[in-house]
Parts: sequence; C-alpha cells; structure tokens
Amino acid sequence: MSYPHILVDDPRPRVRRITLNLPEKRNALNNRLRAEVFEVLEAADRDPEISITVLRGAGPCFSAGYDLTSDNSVDQPYHSAAGPGQWSRHVAEGWFGIWDLAKPVIAQVHGWCLAGGTELATAPSVGPVPKFMSMWRSPKPVIAQVHGWCVGGGSDMALCADLVVASEDARIGTPYSRMWGAYLSGMWLYRLGLTRAKEYALTGKPLSGREAADIGLINEAVPFASLEGTVRALAERLASIPLSQLSAMKLVVNQAYENMGLASTQTLGPILDGLMRNTPDAKRFIELAEQEGVSRVAGLRDEPFGDYSAAPPDEQPDPNNVIEP
Repeated sequence: MSYPHILVDDPRPRVRRITLNLPEKRNALNNRLRAEVFEVLEAADRDPEISITVLRGAGPCFSAGYDLTSDNSVDQPYHSAAGPGQWSRHVAEGWFGIWDLAKPVIAQVHGWCLAGGTELATAPSVGPVPKFMSMWRSPKPVIAQVHGWCVGGGSDMALCADLVVASEDARIGTPYSRMWGAYLSGMWLYRLGLTRAKEYALTGKPLSGREAADIGLINEAVPFASLEGTVRALAERLASIPLSQLSAMKLVVNQAYENMGLASTQTLGPILDGLMRNTPDAKRFIELAEQEGVSRVAGLRDEPFGDYSAAPPDEQPDPNNVIEP
C-alpha cells in the first residue's frame, strides 16, 4: 500500500522500514503523517513475517517536530498543538482557558480542560502520546534512525522507540522547554538520570548525536556515512533472534519503567503541555508568530542561547547529510 506522507519497504528479511517523507517540511508531524506511521506499525505487529521496524526520515533530518503551519482540525483523530491562526479558535471552543501557572487560581481554567487534557493524554483513539507509545508497547523492537534535526515532537517520537541510533552531527532537543510546551512522553526523563534530566528540562538546549550517546539518551552515534549500514546491521542481528525472545525481553524492561510511574508522568505531561500553550506569555508568543512567522519567533526565543536556528553552522547538523529514499 502507498501512503502520501511516508514510504514503506522491507529492506532485509523480517525488517520493515518506515521513512517519513515530507523532506520539504523537514518531516514535520501533521495529523496525516502520524496516522500513516501508526497504521503501518500496527500492521507490522500483525505480520508474522516481520520482527523489527526501522523508523527514519527522508531528506535533511529525522523530524523538526510538530507542524505548526498545518490545519490540525483536519485528518483527525490525532490532536496537535494549535499553530498560528488556530490559537483563538481553540480558546473559543473551550479547550483551555487563559491562565498563569504561577498564580494559584485554578478556577481560571475552563472546566473541560482537565477532563479533555486527560483524554488527550490517555485515550489511544485521540491522544498523541498513546500513539507514540504504540512503539513502546509493540511486541516487536523498533529502531529509530536519526539524522539532522530531531526536535520537539520529533524527539518524543524517536525516544519512544526501543533503540535509537543517530549520526554524530544530529541535533536532538526540546526547544518548547523554553516556551509553549512541556515534556509529552516523558522519555527524556526516563532515559536520563535526575541530574541530566533536570538540566535539559530547564534549559531546552540541544545535544549532538555524539553528546546524546555519551550521556545515555540514545544508544549509539556514528558518522553519517555509517548510519544506514549501522542500523541495517543492528536490525539484521535482532531479526536473527526468535521473536518470542525479543518480545519477552522487551516486555520485562518496559515493565520496570512502567513500575516507576511512566503512565502517571504521561498523563501529566500533555495536560501541562496544553496549559503552557495558553499562558499570557504563550499568547504573546503565538501572536508574534502570527504577525512575523514561526521562524522569526523561534529565532527570538533561541537567540539568548545561541542554539537551534540561532546556532553557528558548526553547531547545526551538516546540511549535506541527506537521506535519499
């Protein structure tokens, strides 16, 4: 079956590969693209000939995060953050009231907010995090192959995979930590210890692929020229193991982290993420984005830190590192 936004192939026996294929938009996550990815993942779960899934991005990067320029009222059921021009509609519909977390006046929040936030956090039919976690809960291992930018929701998607292999020059980060968001899946927290998790939660600074591997956020970082071959060899080795063994070992590791409160963290994350898009500061942020564009307002957010789009060329992914599917 062909899909508008992804490519699907089986490059090796028992290995299925999904390629995010919106390179002109840096594989930004709109509703349709995510729906296609999770449909293929679910089909792989049912396919007795498949043991391993590889997830990668075409073009210059894995994913630049949620598509803030798309109309997220279409291609439901997946809910996404409102982009410029949609903010006022969400408030009018009563998704979230305007409130300031620093003020202890919970009555400022519309009554539907907490119920709706919980629904989006936990319901498999509409929640973005439960869909990301379909990789976690699949009985079959998923490998994320990361290059270029892997930021925001793109990092949440990649870190929900079982194994993550990145090019050394990749950049992984959560710029929404500084404005207009909060951790969704919580995988940044569970993959890092307290010291590192707090540091990156508060600063939002990105890591190179090499730095991410060195501190244990991902499994391995290799030169871009070796990335495809490294992931292929890893997938082949795993595919040689009986699926029953892979499933059992994946489940026992996952359950240890479930026992640490992963589900509770993932209930709170999307609620806070939604609320952080509706504070007075967030309102000013999105109003400026509507006036001057997302790139402009993101640049203003990151200029004091000198990273992401404001970083010098040697601290950004190599633009020549492109995956041609």
